[in-house]
Amino acid sequence: MTTERKLHPRPQFIRENWHSLEGQWDFKFDDENEGVAKQWCQGFEKDYDITVPFTYETKMSGIHQEEHHPVVWYQRGFEAAHDGQMLTLYFEGVDYETTVWVNGSVAGTHRGASERFSFDISSLVKAGANQIVLRAEDSMDCEQPRGKQRWKQDNFGCWYVQNTGIWKTVWLEERKTAVALELVKITPDLDADQVVFQPEINAPAGFSEDLVFEAVVTFAGEAVSEVRSGLRQKMQKFVLETRLQEDPCWGTKVWNPQEPNLYDVVFRLYNGAGDLLDEVNSYFGMRKIHIQDGQILLNNTTLYQRLILDQGYWPESSITPPSVAALELDIQRIKELGYNGLRKHQKLEDERFLYLCDAMGMLVWSEMPSTYAFNDIAVANFIPEWQAIVKQYYNHPSIITWVPFNESWGIKDIAHDKEQQAFTETVYYLTKAYDSNRPVITNDGWVHTISDILTLHDYEEYGEAFAARYADKEAIVNNGIQFNKDFYAFADGYGYRGQPVIISEFGGIAFSTSKKDEWGYGHQVRTDEEFMDRFDKIHQAIQDLPYVVGYCYTQLTDVEQEVNGLLDVDRQPKLAVPPIAAVNERRLK
Repeated sequence: MTTERKLHPRPQFIRENWHSLEGQWDFKFDDENEGVAKQWCQGFEKDYDITVPFTYETKMSGIHQEEHHPVVWYQRGFEAAHDGQMLTLYFEGVDYETTVWVNGSVAGTHRGASERFSFDISSLVKAGANQIVLRAEDSMDCEQPRGKQRWKQDNFGCWYVQNTGIWKTVWLEERKTAVALELVKITPDLDADQVVFQPEINAPAGFSEDLVFEAVVTFAGEAVSEVRSGLRQKMQKFVLETRLQEDPCWGTKVWNPQEPNLYDVVFRLYNGAGDLLDEVNSYFGMRKIHIQDGQILLNNTTLYQRLILDQGYWPESSITPPSVAALELDIQRIKELGYNGLRKHQKLEDERFLYLCDAMGMLVWSEMPSTYAFNDIAVANFIPEWQAIVKQYYNHPSIITWVPFNESWGIKDIAHDKEQQAFTETVYYLTKAYDSNRPVITNDGWVHTISDILTLHDYEEYGEAFAARYADKEAIVNNGIQFNKDFYAFADGYGYRGQPVIISEFGGIAFSTSKKDEWGYGHQVRTDEEFMDRFDKIHQAIQDLPYVVGYCYTQLTDVEQEVNGLLDVDRQPKLAVPPIAAVNERRLK
């Protein structure tokens, strides 16, 4: 693990010259929606100082007002070396509709909360002082992907305070020329001991000069392979060896949770005359994930997944991590508790988190925040944002599963509604069109349409009752048993096709609390002994099922009114860690 990658907003695509814009910005509410008419884009008188990237609802923002404000404005300055300096302005996540001005001119607009977007601001930049102004508009609408953000005035159930405006990091990056690498899609082919690079070029309209792509792969500083060749297509494939030269027969360094080996790679772009136009540092992991005979295999070996539900909330900063160190601590805690992976629930995490998972050997299920309505507007909001996320996160070896839908949220009538069923199939195939390798789960929990894994959510608290319910596999997979009182495994017209079965939510045990709004699943427990007895028995019931290939326990930490975490909100264990780890790891014996 390197400090440079750990701190860079885009750890798999690092250029030399970049500058963080985190810190103090000017901030203003616009409840009357008058800012555009009054030309606040030229600059405005601030109401508050805000610490970016924390939203105004949080303590760490310096404002901490939890009521909803539909429109907010930000501004701050930055310095440029000269007129027209080649700069790209990046936003890792702004909720929800964004317009950005630089020196009073529109740099661009964006719609969506979770994915990275950027604007080339070179033509707007002048030598010396420059100004960025940002307007963010957010709503409480159920048609926009909102995940665990409430759409009512107060928290309820398992939905929490909304997040408005900038909630991920902001940064500037300098390029050498207008022609640059936009991204490089990296696909490991473990069986062939090869990696496939597909560069995508960003060039001005009408650009037609010859270009040359170069990739140099190393491992632990030792040369592995390289290629330098002309670009003849927009998405040309370049195939390189991954076997180390010292051992060409067995020499590919495999990525897995026990040995999260990462290769380094430098990408360069030249013009036809041999002049260097762009240089980017990256990395990749050689791993294979596939399904065969009802099993999930990692690197051609059967994988039993011991996952924990991770919502990524902090009391002082909500869904924005307070620091990179806080992200690293969460992964360390997960490993200490005996889990080999996590399901990042209803949130697309800071990409530095995914680098840490890559470097520390943590398996990840990547899940899309849900809408809570189904109509044409919701579909139009959902699909492009999900596609952007899959493209953005594709290269991370830690991600082994895509989860676009959860528990019928936003598709509540999927059991019978043909339009909602078609929507999930569309998203499934769009995901597969970009990533044919990773499993895709269409409706995590129940009522699946087409899905690579059959996942079930069941908060039965008694191990004996759980074991009895799941004793008959045929009844489980063929809609003979209901889950959560109302749901079967598959939607109408769909059925079991031999998919692996995972219990992807269960547990949720909470200690007794005197606060009426704090809750967990089932009866609360009073002592460590009560907790461990229930925890042990429910895990044993799942681990004893021969057809179940993994589980995901709810959850890592307490989150606002949910107090069913193994850790409290400050990431401190509520009870001894070794017995928890022993329960998780006994399936290995």
